[in-house]
Amino acid sequence: MLTTTTATLSLSSSSSASQLPPLFHSLSPNPISLRFSSTLKLTKTRTRPTLKTLTRQKCQLPALRVSANYEAAPATAEASTVPSEMKAWVYEEYGGVDVLKFDTKVAVPELLDDQVLIKVMAAALNPVDFKRRQGKFQSTDSPLPTVPGYDVAGVVVKVGSQVKDFKVGDEVYGDIHEKALDGPKQSGSLAEYTAVEERLIALKPKNLDFAQAASLPLAIETAYEGLERTGFSAGKSLLVLNGAGGVGSLVIQLAKHVFGASRVAATSSTGKLELLKSLGADLAIDYTKENIEELPEKFDVVYDAIGQCDKAVKVVKEGGSVVALTGAVTPPGFRFVVTSNGAVLKKLNPYLESGKVKPVIDPKGPFPFSMLVEAFSYLETNRATGKVVIDSIQ
Repeated sequence: MLTTTTATLSLSSSSSASQLPPLFHSLSPNPISLRFSSTLKLTKTRTRPTLKTLTRQKCQLPALRVSANYEAAPATAEASTVPSEMKAWVYEEYGGVDVLKFDTKVAVPELLDDQVLIKVMAAALNPVDFKRRQGKFQSTDSPLPTVPGYDVAGVVVKVGSQVKDFKVGDEVYGDIHEKALDGPKQSGSLAEYTAVEERLIALKPKNLDFAQAASLPLAIETAYEGLERTGFSAGKSLLVLNGAGGVGSLVIQLAKHVFGASRVAATSSTGKLELLKSLGADLAIDYTKENIEELPEKFDVVYDAIGQCDKAVKVVKEGGSVVALTGAVTPPGFRFVVTSNGAVLKKLNPYLESGKVKPVIDPKGPFPFSMLVEAFSYLETNRATGKVVIDSIQ
């Protein structure tokens, strides 16, 4: 089953320009800005609604201008104005970026009692998005067709009867799929609307715009859960492989500013070493020139966010831990799949609002909604810095 209505929404937001170089523009507490105005629509359901019955047609969206100044106007919408259909990206078969189709007639998700309906203002892409689209875990996936997308930031436009913590008009963010690989929703966040259980989201940090907030949920929850699973605590040392990536850039910051690491080392290519230092790394290692296996020191924890567990286990202290997010796992390394949890976001909000932990958005973005295929193609080169973000969703 799927829901209805039309919403007209306008918002703007402002922030001071960062004094960091362009690569680091998203490291300032308020680096990005955007402005948009739109009429909206959407789709969803826990009982796996089928999208196949919907009429499909392609539509060229105008790219919206991203400006450097940006003041947040109250973004609210009445449930009565939510449309029955929305624009969304959809794929009906597994494959490469060519299977992604823009559709203007996707049903807005029907709301369950414990869910809120969000008008999507920005979303972010993750490796799990394209691995899912490629059919890497289709045995546990929801039925096709699929509206992709995990991360979301937006405005609550409708609440279910059992929702207690959120109301219409709240600005929120989160990862909408509780289990990334096990039965993710059929209708994701790369659409004008998405529905999500209230326990999976949190209020958006006040100092972040929607694009910055959308860059965080899955990556920051993965970074946090991985560190927690290792028993990481104050006074311990850490090595992060791929410290300039979406997860790695947040692992550095959380280890240093939330967990109280005594020493953090991280790897990246030559051009990103200064970024690592600005995030809090005590030692920035150029993997194109140095072999981590030859480092003169070992670490309590190694967080492998690139797929080099065989090397990571050689630089961990005896009795230490190695987290391996991708690639083959070599003992004592271990892998986990993150569980979406709004309570983690709520716990980390003070660190985000104080500026101790900052979102890192790739300088090529944010990409407009109309350029999702280009954004995925870029993400799949594995060269992105921080997160690839999508905005101008209308």
